[in-house]
Amino acid sequence: MLLELLMAALLGQQPATPPPAPPASGPTLDYEFFKARVQPLFTEKRVDHARCVTCHAGSTTLRLQRFAPGATAWNEEQTRQNFEAARAMVVPGSPGASRLLRHPLARAAGGDVFHGGGQHWTTKDDPDWRVLSAWVNGATLTAGTDARVARIIQTNAAGDNIHLIDPATNTVVGVIHDIEVPHGVTSAPDGTRLYFSNEALHTLDVVDAITLAVTARIPLSGRPNNVFVGKDGKRVYVGIAQAPGAVDVIDTVTLTNAKSIPVKGAIHNVYVTPDGKYVVSGSIPGRMLTVIDAATETVAWELQMSAGVRPMTFEQAKDGSTSRIFVQLSDYHGIAVVDFASRKEVSRFPMADIPGEEKHTQGLQGAPAHGLGVTPDGKTLIATSKVFSQLYAYSLPDLKPIGTVHVGQHPEWVTFSPDGKFVYVAAAGDNAVSVVNIATLKEIARIPVGQVPKRNGTAMLRR
Repeated sequence: MLLELLMAALLGQQPATPPPAPPASGPTLDYEFFKARVQPLFTEKRVDHARCVTCHAGSTTLRLQRFAPGATAWNEEQTRQNFEAARAMVVPGSPGASRLLRHPLARAAGGDVFHGGGQHWTTKDDPDWRVLSAWVNGATLTAGTDARVARIIQTNAAGDNIHLIDPATNTVVGVIHDIEVPHGVTSAPDGTRLYFSNEALHTLDVVDAITLAVTARIPLSGRPNNVFVGKDGKRVYVGIAQAPGAVDVIDTVTLTNAKSIPVKGAIHNVYVTPDGKYVVSGSIPGRMLTVIDAATETVAWELQMSAGVRPMTFEQAKDGSTSRIFVQLSDYHGIAVVDFASRKEVSRFPMADIPGEEKHTQGLQGAPAHGLGVTPDGKTLIATSKVFSQLYAYSLPDLKPIGTVHVGQHPEWVTFSPDGKFVYVAAAGDNAVSVVNIATLKEIARIPVGQVPKRNGTAMLRR
């Protein structure tokens, strides 16, 4: 270097400026962040791309460990080895100098000339690239802001993907792939994960909220239906839709199936009461409503209904406890009302016919009415009718009809915007989501999604 400077001085030239050197000692690469956020990227299925692990298991420069026979995830020892392999390919504090980030990046975005696995990222704004960049820059699971973004999560029951809708613009802003026949959806209270019941694989699939990658698949005791997360986020409850019937309890810390609670009859839907104290499941063949104590994870009480138990929703008392359960039943175009304290059905009422509306009788699957929700302010009960393709609104607590609005063919499920001003209705027959202004009962948008959208939910996800 000294010789180069002397020669430049003799020739009257300025010495060439060398590229910036990576930091001599960069930040610490966090193992837990790697395990939770980085390693799942190696098994992520990207559209038109093979998974990283397909080529990198046991060979090539980034040498990932092979799965044990019958396993679909790495154990702790293998994860440590993957961590060391990945660490050897990065320069802490310098994403641009790190081959792990540069090699699969498109050339136009600053990537290498060629990567045998293809160009995974066309821009450094790609969520996967940002996760890797954060790790290289020393990110930990507990560091950073708690910024959230609202999303309506719409599963597509006859497809292999899930759509994420921005309620601020009512447009699709993300798609989760590689979950065939997704059914129920729920989200972690801290906004880091989404959970989906996978009917094809009989698993609970865990999805990272930022990258939208499937990070784990937890085996269940049978074919699942709907799911719900506990109030503290430590448990996810999965309804098992085959005999003899059960509610599987998933530990979200260890990502294991902690236990299976026997119930009477295959489960259609499962919920957690707003106060978090009870898990409520409903069986169609068993015609049974079962209430489970969340603290002991044992059955607290049961209520035999006259028909199969389908969607439910809950009314809160002033003290936050559950006052009533509203229930839709098989082959009944109406709503049953259960008093939580007395553990009895106290009334039921039909949903009125809509003059002039075409009446559908085909494809109802025993559910002429399928979709219930209480608005976040507790003032309105929302219900849907597949017979008339309508949304019905009733005032609470008196259950007086407010009005109806057409929401598309075969409405199956409802969820609300975080501010409670809009309801999102999955119109399974139109492959669309209808957005209704609750105050005016007017449809304000219809958003195309995937094949036969059914269950949906609202999530506040980490950015």
